[in-house]
Amino acid sequence: MSWWLTFLCGVLVGAGIYGALLNRRRLKKRKVFTGRFRRRKGDSFYKAVNHRLSLGPHFVALGGGTGLSTLLRGLKGYSRNITAVVTVTDEGGSSGRLRQEWGVLPPGDVRNCLVALAENDSALNNILSFRFDHGELKGHSLGNLILLAATELAGDFRLAVEEMNHLLAIRGRVLPVTTEAVVLAGRTRDGKVVRGELAVSSNGSQLVEIWLEPRDAHPLPEVISAIYGADLVVLGPGSLFTSVIPNILLDDVSTAIRKSDAPKVYVANLMTQPNETDGMNLYDHTSWIAKVLKAFPDYVIANKAPIPEDTFSMYVASGSYPLMLDDNQRRALNEAGCEIIEAPLMKKLDNGMLRHDSHRLAEILVRLAKEDRD
Repeated sequence: MSWWLTFLCGVLVGAGIYGALLNRRRLKKRKVFTGRFRRRKGDSFYKAVNHRLSLGPHFVALGGGTGLSTLLRGLKGYSRNITAVVTVTDEGGSSGRLRQEWGVLPPGDVRNCLVALAENDSALNNILSFRFDHGELKGHSLGNLILLAATELAGDFRLAVEEMNHLLAIRGRVLPVTTEAVVLAGRTRDGKVVRGELAVSSNGSQLVEIWLEPRDAHPLPEVISAIYGADLVVLGPGSLFTSVIPNILLDDVSTAIRKSDAPKVYVANLMTQPNETDGMNLYDHTSWIAKVLKAFPDYVIANKAPIPEDTFSMYVASGSYPLMLDDNQRRALNEAGCEIIEAPLMKKLDNGMLRHDSHRLAEILVRLAKEDRD
């Protein structure tokens, strides 16, 4: 075991012991002062907020990458009954290196979702997203290494993620869709078979078929239970072929989604993704979801806010175009049984990048969940 991994294991053990002792101390204090301890106003407010969140709808959100974590940041303000189901096919960057060198499932998307659901994600994000810039650890993020260390300690990636769920006291839980080592594969129009997330992403717009290897991989039982217990199942936003679809390529997952009584919602991306979805419109995206899921979603949520001119030029220069509905697409989606919800959902970051407005998106999803539940 490398020195740095040994060190991280020590840090995790120390944090776990400290957390256990702190919790024990709190319990002891409560026991001593039961009946005469006056809680602070802030403590009462915190409990009231937690109670409200505990009564929120049960969401299952499937995806990966930036799109899923953006969605979660909005949802956690309305409910703590959130299960984020994360794809495990990532091959790039720090996650790809750890997968190749250590044989662990890629931790990057899981880390992002844990941070997004944490009570104070901005402070935590600075720590867990810290990326080393030189030496043996160059390119790795601290959060990925902590998940690797937790996996080594627990002996299982699922258990490691569960421990991180508890350690970070997140609003909800994050689950890998499977703990099996799966590889994304596809076939292009000219019959070429491509394997691996990077190859699939580079040929996405040419794909006619997509699958996971091994084809009989099984999801976590907790994922299936969460889907059947959901008030709303959300697919996206995120890269179509490498974040959203990989989750529903597992037969048990797609079957559970179809059989679930909960409404199914597809949240469309704001822009096309170079190479992966070149030339594809929003109806094409939804059709691929339907092809894999064997059913169209009940709702399609799309942005209708115009793209600022300077931002539009920047994205077009990189080969990315807005995903917005026209009359023909609306008609086709309606005929397929999809209810369309269009709203201004775009948010421009300080660096000029576009993201979904997580709070506006969450408001729509909460309304849909409550309407169905009522």
